[in-house]
Amino acid sequence: MSVLAALTDALRSGAVEVVDLTTPLQESTPILELPPPFANTSRFRLEELSRYDDRGPAWYWNDIHTGEHTGTHLDAPNHWVTGRDGLDVSQAPMSTLVAPAVVIDKTAEVAADPDFLLEIAHLEAWQAEHGPLPEGGWLLYRTGWEAYGATQEEFMNADEAGPHTPGVSAECARWIAQESPLTGFGVETVGTDAGAAGGFDPPFACHNFLMGANKWGLTSLRNLGRLPIRGAVVVVSPLPIVGGSGSPTRALALIEH
Repeated sequence: MSVLAALTDALRSGAVEVVDLTTPLQESTPILELPPPFANTSRFRLEELSRYDDRGPAWYWNDIHTGEHTGTHLDAPNHWVTGRDGLDVSQAPMSTLVAPAVVIDKTAEVAADPDFLLEIAHLEAWQAEHGPLPEGGWLLYRTGWEAYGATQEEFMNADEAGPHTPGVSAECARWIAQESPLTGFGVETVGTDAGAAGGFDPPFACHNFLMGANKWGLTSLRNLGRLPIRGAVVVVSPLPIVGGSGSPTRALALIEH
């Protein structure tokens, strides 16, 4: 039996399950909001063109209005100034879009401290227990933050000091980008950086280092709790926007039972 035939049989039998990691797109989908004077992305919105009426008697369709970085989305290297000469989202390698994935779970730590930061020592301890990070694969950072995705206010968790959401330290971001074998980093939060990352050195270190190393970010993920610590395969399907800095994305995981 061929490998692909074995895969389709496994999908049919349930031996391999497809898990949807994607946040549904709707007007209430939380987005990143930047303070003045910076420009902001638009919320997702449908504009009806026809719905079985005089505008089109037999069909229903819409225009969609959205930003590249809305909902579950892929950050391309050219999204950040450090990667300005890097790949755009249409150039994402197939080996990045279909790749092995591992999960590090810090839900307990984030429940105690929403500003919790992943450190290099956490990844070293993970590898000592679970083995090396996958070459050309994804590190998916489970924080439990998907539970707050129902409203913009809960998801951003902001006060007068700014947003309070988990992320990675500047040192850990540099390590993931420059020393790990990973192709990308995925999170449950609105962006790959912590809410407080504007005050890091450098600011927004995850974007700064990942994009500068020609690596990729994946945000607003769900259902990471259904994935094994290692052994999943992630399938990332962005729109191939020529020149685009990112794209809303359907993200799936294949897991074995």
